Amino acid sequence: MKTILDQFKLDGKIALVTGAARGLGQAISLAMAEAGADVALVDLLSTDETKRKIEEIGRKAIGIHADLSSISCIPVIVATTIKAFGKIDILVNNAGIIRRAPLTEFSEKDWDDVINLNQKAVFFLSQAVARTMIERKQGGKIVNIASLLSFQGGILVPSYTASKSAVMGLTRALANELAPHGITVNAIAPGYMATDNTAPLRSDAKRSQAILERIPAGRWGTPDDLKGVAVFLASAASDYMNGYTIAVDGGWLAR
Repeated sequence: MKTILDQFKLDGKIALVTGAARGLGQAISLAMAEAGADVALVDLLSTDETKRKIEEIGRKAIGIHADLSSISCIPVIVATTIKAFGKIDILVNNAGIIRRAPLTEFSEKDWDDVINLNQKAVFFLSQAVARTMIERKQGGKIVNIASLLSFQGGILVPSYTASKSAVMGLTRALANELAPHGITVNAIAPGYMATDNTAPLRSDAKRSQAILERIPAGRWGTPDDLKGVAVFLASAASDYMNGYTIAVDGGWLAR
């Protein structure tokens, strides 16, 4: 008899994770593998380390070098994954960047660079993968990485806030259209995580202290803090959850 823990298993599943070279993307990729999935790793940086760690777990992985700042690479990403593994069951849209500058000084390039990767690529990669899921008629899971700034305005990061607010909205919109095909679309909104994106904040003692004072958990999050919720949203355990954004933030939004 199957137990609830069986619902979290990803045995036989194929996951495609963007931004998989390090940080949150690497942790999520490892979580997929630990739960039983084989993983296609997409990044502009080398994914060799993530691939090696997955193979040490006993799962299969391939690295796909791609720059998602342009959607021209999307057909290659999808075709390469399907050629290697035969299908895509899970898509994790994790790749993203942030640019910081005062509102009155923010450049068009910093706006476009962030929107293109964090918003445009999320939609068009989801579209391409959803087409393959619909064709297979086996359902699927799409997990987007949103942000606390999907809920808040933030400071000095207008394009990032705009893009992550869009991710939460797109999560809802995609969920509505893909639900009839057995495809669920949800998002994770990480809190203040100890990654490269937050290095400038953590290196500013005053800013870091102000942030920590607001977090009930009293610490910065780590990439491993996202593993459980990522597996949940990628697995059968979340089959009746659709269009929702879950904050994993140490209690930040509760303050």
